[in-house]
Amino acid sequence: MLRRTFLHSAAGLTGLAATVSPAMALVEINVNKGNVEPLPIAVTDFIAGGDLGQKITDVIAADLKRSGLFAPVSKQAFIEKISNPDQPPRFEDWKVINAQALVTGRVAQEGSRLRAEFRLWDTFAGQQMTGQQFYTQPENWRRVAHIIADAIYERITGEKGYFDTRVVYVAESGPKNARKRQLAIMDQDGANARALTNSNELVLTPRFSPSRQEITYMSFEGQQPRVYLLQLETGQREVVGNFPGMTFAPRFSPDGQRVIMSLQQEGNANIYTMDLRSRTTTRLTSTAAIDTGPSYSPDGNQIVFESDRGGRQQLYVMSADGSGQNRISFGDGSYSTPVWSPRGDLIAFTKQSGGKFSIGVMKTDGSGERILTSGFHNEGPTWAPNGRVLMFFRQNAGGGGPQLFSIDLTGYNEQQIPTNGFASDPAWSPLLE
Repeated sequence: MLRRTFLHSAAGLTGLAATVSPAMALVEINVNKGNVEPLPIAVTDFIAGGDLGQKITDVIAADLKRSGLFAPVSKQAFIEKISNPDQPPRFEDWKVINAQALVTGRVAQEGSRLRAEFRLWDTFAGQQMTGQQFYTQPENWRRVAHIIADAIYERITGEKGYFDTRVVYVAESGPKNARKRQLAIMDQDGANARALTNSNELVLTPRFSPSRQEITYMSFEGQQPRVYLLQLETGQREVVGNFPGMTFAPRFSPDGQRVIMSLQQEGNANIYTMDLRSRTTTRLTSTAAIDTGPSYSPDGNQIVFESDRGGRQQLYVMSADGSGQNRISFGDGSYSTPVWSPRGDLIAFTKQSGGKFSIGVMKTDGSGERILTSGFHNEGPTWAPNGRVLMFFRQNAGGGGPQLFSIDLTGYNEQQIPTNGFASDPAWSPLLE
């Protein structure tokens, strides 16, 4: 459990702020520009009795740097040593090293709880931009660091962050001809990875519920391909339905009350929804083709899916009741694994064309297609909860195994996500609570 409060402007700051020119706006980043110059920011070690203060600020700085929007200033360049984070810093010392924003803070153990607090300063305007304090259990110190990074990101960009999140994925180990694939979960930066299953059976397509407490995935356990629900806290799991054919590509509805998936019967596959309370199913497509990969729009009113009904895999959109099925992709090659953006304005996809696999986005009517990255094998995009970053898996020519990567919506700032061994099929959680 995390509890937070906001810190008011530090003592003495009012007088300082009054001397600032009204024309000097608070520092900000316009994330809607195509290629943003990273903002220089100084993240000072939090005041602490041990090394926890430095460990927290290292996580904050790494989160901000990995976003591509911030450039943490080297600690070696710092002139002022912060000894009292309640007092305004010497802004001139931070301006001279071009730190346009400054983070100060402290962390302390209070009984069985950890108290962490931070302040974000605009060094050129000479003002505190925000400040918060948190009480939690000591083992949650990395979460606190991610939450602080999210608060800094939101204050400066005007958009929600995505650092206090987790990713489920398929962890792969062993030789290619005997590869073991387990369900695993980690923080979005690759830390705290742990296995969720320990079976030699193939697992595929893990997806978070909106509550962040459940995962749906597909497993071939017992040689029977089925869709499962897994409770993260208890480890309990159950089969979603008991269909005679193969079920695959499950995904939750935005309200978490339904699971949408494909059911294969007599050589073709159609899309169904299952009400998780009544366990009743509703068929949404009825063709002789392979209809699969369904993903709801954020409001739950529409569904994007892939189908080879036109001869090769293309993307289609339909209403949540299955009506009004319209093709939206018309480019060269084939399209698969569509995922609706949390913002509702874009659909991410995998495209196979010209001997390459690409990750791209298009508007929900199919216009404005943009390829973000391309190569030997890129597949399976998943959105960060703020709709600004995508994660996917990549396998290069020449062997080895798949690895996870992230890339900005703009196509910049591509980065590998560290994992123990090979990894594929990531799914990003909503922001934690």
